[in-house]
Amino acid sequence: MSALRFSRLLFVGTGAASAAFLPFWLNWLQLTHPGLDTQVVLTRSAQRFVTRDALSACTRQPVLEDSWPDGPSRSARHVELAEWAEAIAVYPATLHFTARLALGLADSPALLAAQCGDAPIALAPALPPGGAASAAYSSHRETLRQRDNLVLVPPQPGLSRTTGRQDAWVPADLPVVLAALAELHAGGLR
Repeated sequence: MSALRFSRLLFVGTGAASAAFLPFWLNWLQLTHPGLDTQVVLTRSAQRFVTRDALSACTRQPVLEDSWPDGPSRSARHVELAEWAEAIAVYPATLHFTARLALGLADSPALLAAQCGDAPIALAPALPPGGAASAAYSSHRETLRQRDNLVLVPPQPGLSRTTGRQDAWVPADLPVVLAALAELHAGGLR
Protein backbone atom coordinates (compact mmCIF):
# COMPACT_ATOMS: atom_id res chain seq x y z
CA MET A 1 0.00 0.00 0.00
CA SER A 2 1.43 3.34 -1.01
CA ALA A 3 1.75 6.25 1.38
CA LEU A 4 -1.21 8.54 1.71
CA ARG A 5 -0.79 12.26 1.07
CA PHE A 6 -2.98 13.17 4.01
CA SER A 7 -2.28 12.61 7.68
CA ARG A 8 -5.73 13.13 9.26
CA LEU A 9 -8.64 10.90 8.25
CA LEU A 10 -12.21 11.31 9.45
CA PHE A 11 -13.66 7.79 9.28
CA VAL A 12 -17.47 7.66 9.40
CA GLY A 13 -19.16 4.29 9.93
CA THR A 14 -22.88 3.99 9.21
CA GLY A 15 -25.50 1.34 9.97
CA ALA A 16 -24.94 -1.34 7.35
CA ALA A 17 -24.26 -4.90 8.54
CA SER A 18 -20.72 -4.62 7.18
CA ALA A 19 -20.01 -2.15 10.01
CA ALA A 20 -19.40 -5.35 12.03
CA PHE A 21 -16.08 -5.65 10.15
CA LEU A 22 -14.80 -2.22 11.18
CA PRO A 23 -12.48 -3.60 13.89
CA PHE A 24 -10.69 -5.63 11.20
CA TRP A 25 -10.39 -2.69 8.82
CA LEU A 26 -9.29 -0.22 11.50
CA ASN A 27 -6.61 -2.66 12.66
CA TRP A 28 -5.49 -3.06 9.05
CA LEU A 29 -5.43 0.73 8.66
CA GLN A 30 -3.18 1.16 11.69
CA LEU A 31 -0.81 -1.59 10.56
CA THR A 32 -0.46 -0.30 7.00
CA HIS A 33 -0.52 3.44 7.81
CA PRO A 34 0.90 3.81 11.33
CA GLY A 35 1.35 7.58 11.00
CA LEU A 36 -2.24 8.22 9.98
CA ASP A 37 -4.29 10.01 12.63
CA THR A 38 -7.82 8.61 12.39
CA GLN A 39 -10.91 9.99 14.11
CA VAL A 40 -13.79 7.53 14.00
CA VAL A 41 -17.42 8.67 14.11
CA LEU A 42 -20.26 6.12 14.27
CA THR A 43 -23.90 6.72 13.53
CA ARG A 44 -26.39 5.40 16.02
CA SER A 45 -27.50 2.75 13.54
CA ALA A 46 -23.89 1.57 13.11
CA GLN A 47 -23.81 0.82 16.81
CA ARG A 48 -26.26 -2.03 16.20
CA PHE A 49 -23.35 -3.88 14.56
CA VAL A 50 -20.25 -2.62 16.38
CA THR A 51 -19.65 -0.71 19.59
CA ARG A 52 -17.75 2.50 20.08
CA ASP A 53 -15.79 0.75 22.85
CA ALA A 54 -14.65 -1.99 20.46
CA LEU A 55 -13.40 0.58 17.96
CA SER A 56 -11.78 2.68 20.69
CA ALA A 57 -9.77 -0.39 21.63
CA CYS A 58 -8.61 -0.62 18.00
CA THR A 59 -7.77 3.06 17.59
CA ARG A 60 -6.67 3.79 21.15
CA GLN A 61 -8.74 6.97 21.20
CA PRO A 62 -12.38 7.88 21.82
CA VAL A 63 -14.88 7.09 19.08
CA LEU A 64 -17.52 9.77 18.63
CA GLU A 65 -21.23 9.21 18.09
CA ASP A 66 -22.63 11.12 15.12
CA SER A 67 -25.12 13.09 17.17
CA TRP A 68 -25.43 16.50 18.70
CA PRO A 69 -24.62 16.89 22.40
CA ASP A 70 -27.66 16.71 24.68
CA GLY A 71 -26.71 19.76 26.70
CA PRO A 72 -25.05 23.09 26.06
CA SER A 73 -21.62 22.92 24.50
CA ARG A 74 -18.91 25.48 23.94
CA SER A 75 -17.62 23.67 20.89
CA ALA A 76 -19.20 22.90 17.55
CA ARG A 77 -18.36 19.30 16.71
CA HIS A 78 -19.12 19.71 12.99
CA VAL A 79 -16.75 22.68 12.72
CA GLU A 80 -14.03 20.83 14.63
CA LEU A 81 -14.41 17.77 12.39
CA ALA A 82 -14.45 19.79 9.15
CA GLU A 83 -11.39 21.83 10.13
CA TRP A 84 -9.46 18.81 11.40
CA ALA A 85 -10.12 16.38 8.52
CA GLU A 86 -7.76 16.29 5.57
CA ALA A 87 -9.84 13.47 4.08
CA ILE A 88 -13.14 11.75 4.90
CA ALA A 89 -14.05 8.09 4.34
CA VAL A 90 -17.65 6.96 4.84
CA TYR A 91 -17.34 3.20 5.26
CA PRO A 92 -19.81 1.59 4.98
CA ALA A 93 -22.25 4.16 3.60
CA THR A 94 -25.89 3.13 3.89
CA LEU A 95 -28.44 4.17 1.30
CA HIS A 96 -29.89 6.46 3.96
CA PHE A 97 -26.59 8.27 4.62
CA THR A 98 -25.86 8.44 0.87
CA ALA A 99 -29.29 10.00 0.24
CA ARG A 100 -28.87 12.54 3.02
CA LEU A 101 -25.47 13.57 1.68
CA ALA A 102 -26.76 13.83 -1.90
CA LEU A 103 -29.77 15.89 -0.83
CA GLY A 104 -27.58 18.38 1.03
CA LEU A 105 -28.97 17.44 4.43
CA ALA A 106 -26.85 18.28 7.43
CA ASP A 107 -28.66 16.87 10.44
CA SER A 108 -25.65 15.33 12.17
CA PRO A 109 -22.11 16.52 12.90
CA ALA A 110 -20.48 14.20 10.33
CA LEU A 111 -22.95 15.17 7.60
CA LEU A 112 -22.57 18.87 8.30
CA ALA A 113 -18.77 18.52 8.27
CA ALA A 114 -18.97 16.73 4.91
CA GLN A 115 -21.39 19.31 3.50
CA CYS A 116 -19.46 22.38 4.65
CA GLY A 117 -15.85 21.23 4.62
CA ASP A 118 -13.56 21.03 1.63
CA ALA A 119 -11.85 17.74 2.47
CA PRO A 120 -11.98 15.02 -0.20
CA ILE A 121 -14.65 12.42 0.57
CA ALA A 122 -14.74 8.75 -0.39
CA LEU A 123 -18.15 7.11 -0.07
CA ALA A 124 -18.28 3.29 -0.01
CA PRO A 125 -21.93 2.25 -0.29
CA ALA A 126 -23.37 -0.91 1.22
CA LEU A 127 -26.80 -1.55 -0.24
CA PRO A 128 -29.59 -4.04 0.42
CA PRO A 129 -30.96 -6.41 -2.24
CA GLY A 130 -32.28 -4.25 -5.08
CA GLY A 131 -30.55 -1.15 -3.71
CA ALA A 132 -27.99 -0.71 -6.47
CA ALA A 133 -30.69 -0.81 -9.16
CA SER A 134 -33.14 1.42 -7.30
CA ALA A 135 -34.22 4.76 -8.73
CA ALA A 136 -33.30 6.47 -5.48
CA TYR A 137 -29.71 5.22 -5.48
CA SER A 138 -29.29 5.96 -9.20
CA SER A 139 -30.47 9.54 -8.68
CA HIS A 140 -28.28 10.10 -5.62
CA ARG A 141 -25.27 8.51 -7.32
CA GLU A 142 -25.59 10.94 -10.25
CA THR A 143 -25.96 13.91 -7.91
CA LEU A 144 -22.88 12.93 -5.90
CA ARG A 145 -20.79 12.43 -9.05
CA GLN A 146 -21.14 16.16 -9.69
CA ARG A 147 -19.23 17.02 -6.53
CA ASP A 148 -15.57 17.79 -7.20
CA ASN A 149 -14.47 16.69 -3.73
CA LEU A 150 -16.23 13.31 -3.66
CA VAL A 151 -15.54 9.89 -5.09
CA LEU A 152 -18.23 7.23 -4.97
CA VAL A 153 -16.50 3.84 -4.85
CA PRO A 154 -18.87 1.28 -6.43
CA PRO A 155 -20.19 -1.45 -4.14
CA GLN A 156 -19.47 -5.09 -4.86
CA PRO A 157 -21.96 -7.96 -5.10
CA GLY A 158 -22.19 -9.70 -1.76
CA LEU A 159 -24.09 -11.85 0.66
CA SER A 160 -27.27 -10.41 2.11
CA ARG A 161 -27.43 -10.98 5.86
CA THR A 162 -31.22 -10.84 5.51
CA THR A 163 -31.92 -13.17 2.59
CA GLY A 164 -28.85 -15.39 2.83
CA ARG A 165 -28.40 -14.98 -0.94
CA GLN A 166 -25.79 -13.20 -3.02
CA ASP A 167 -28.20 -10.36 -3.79
CA ALA A 168 -26.84 -7.50 -1.69
CA TRP A 169 -24.09 -4.97 -2.37
CA VAL A 170 -21.18 -4.66 0.05
CA PRO A 171 -18.63 -1.85 0.25
CA ALA A 172 -15.43 -2.20 -1.72
CA ASP A 173 -12.48 -3.32 0.39
CA LEU A 174 -10.97 -0.47 2.39
CA PRO A 175 -7.65 -0.47 0.45
CA VAL A 176 -9.64 0.24 -2.75
CA VAL A 177 -11.53 3.05 -1.03
CA LEU A 178 -8.34 4.61 0.35
CA ALA A 179 -6.65 4.41 -3.06
CA ALA A 180 -9.58 6.30 -4.61
CA LEU A 181 -9.47 8.84 -1.78
CA ALA A 182 -5.70 9.29 -2.18
CA GLU A 183 -6.13 9.82 -5.92
CA LEU A 184 -8.83 12.42 -5.33
CA HIS A 185 -6.67 14.12 -2.69
CA ALA A 186 -3.66 14.18 -5.03
CA GLY A 187 -5.80 15.83 -7.69
CA GLY A 188 -5.33 19.16 -6.00
CA LEU A 189 -7.95 19.13 -3.27
CA ARG A 190 -6.72 20.32 0.07
